Amino acid sequence: MTQDELKKAVGQAAVDFIKDKLEENSVIGVGTGSTANCFIDALAAYKDRFDGAVASSEATAKRLKDHGIPVYDLNAVGELEFYIDGADESNHLLHLIKGGGAALTREKIVAAASKTFICIADQSKLVDTLGAFPLPVEVIPMARSYVARELVKLGGDPVYRAGVTTDNGNVILDVHNMRITDPVALELAINNIVGVVTNGLFAARPADVLLLGTSEGVKTLKAE
Repeated sequence: MTQDELKKAVGQAAVDFIKDKLEENSVIGVGTGSTANCFIDALAAYKDRFDGAVASSEATAKRLKDHGIPVYDLNAVGELEFYIDGADESNHLLHLIKGGGAALTREKIVAAASKTFICIADQSKLVDTLGAFPLPVEVIPMARSYVARELVKLGGDPVYRAGVTTDNGNVILDVHNMRITDPVALELAINNIVGVVTNGLFAARPADVLLLGTSEGVKTLKAE
């Protein structure tokens, strides 16, 4: 199967995972990116089974609305039943690196507000140790150089993602050359740097389920 076919397969698998658990008043969280888009496209067939969605980005909100799925502000709803999103990397504890699409802050907020976080990804995203994919860090613009120097002290090689502004009006530093052996501790350490909004480690609140697209079909993984 091609990577696109694997993405479509896990998108459909996520719909199959939640469709019988949806209620008329259910609001679900939806992530950002190409794999999340496959989930949205598959979800559209069941839009009459639930109330609507909270989107983690403006792009996701548009795609949901284009399918006729109502989009709500998170402040207007209570706890979300599910959050479905892709990942740039996952380890076997379901700690993730996210943020390749620059939506990491809103993704992390929606994940935190959800009972069950379902990650959908193809088999190339599962790794033993996080860090081959550069770790995104969302930064207040005036703090960019300061934060970069602090990230160097933590052992990383931060690179400014030129030409990218997040939906929150901030910038992204991508941290290369980090072998992340303690994701929970590193997530906290980076978030404690003044000027950081948040970073792309989803370890303090990892995924609950990973639906992994493989050449043998979609596998359901839970944290080891």
